[in-house]
Amino acid sequence: MAIAVKISSGEMIDYTPSSDVAAGAVVLQGDLIGIALQAIPANTKGALAVQGVFDIAKATGTGTAVTAGALVYWDATNGVATTSSASGANKQIGKAVAAASTTDTTVRVRLSQ
Repeated sequence: MAIAVKISSGEMIDYTPSSDVAAGAVVLQGDLIGIALQAIPANTKGALAVQGVFDIAKATGTGTAVTAGALVYWDATNGVATTSSASGANKQIGKAVAAASTTDTTVRVRLSQ
C-alpha cells in the first residue's frame, strides 16, 4: 500500500470560495496564501497559485521600503504586503526578489511558505 500518492506538481491548489474572488486576489487560508490567477465565482471550484513570482500591492510612505531577499508577509487587514509579521498576525507570503522603495506601490515576491 502506498504511503503517499502524488496529486500535482504543487504550483496550484483547488479552492472553492464562499464568495466571489477577483483575479489577482490574495487568498489566505490559515497559514497558506494563494493568488487567484482568474476570477472564481462563489461556490465554484477554481485554482490558486501557491508558487511563482508576483508583483503584490504594498503600502507607500515612511517605513514601507523592502530590500531584496527580505521576508514578506500578507497584511490581510490592509490588503498589502509588508515586512512586518505583526507578532504573527500577518502571514508569511515569501521573499522579495527585488527591492521596493517607499514610493513603490508593489513589491516583487517569490511565493514560499
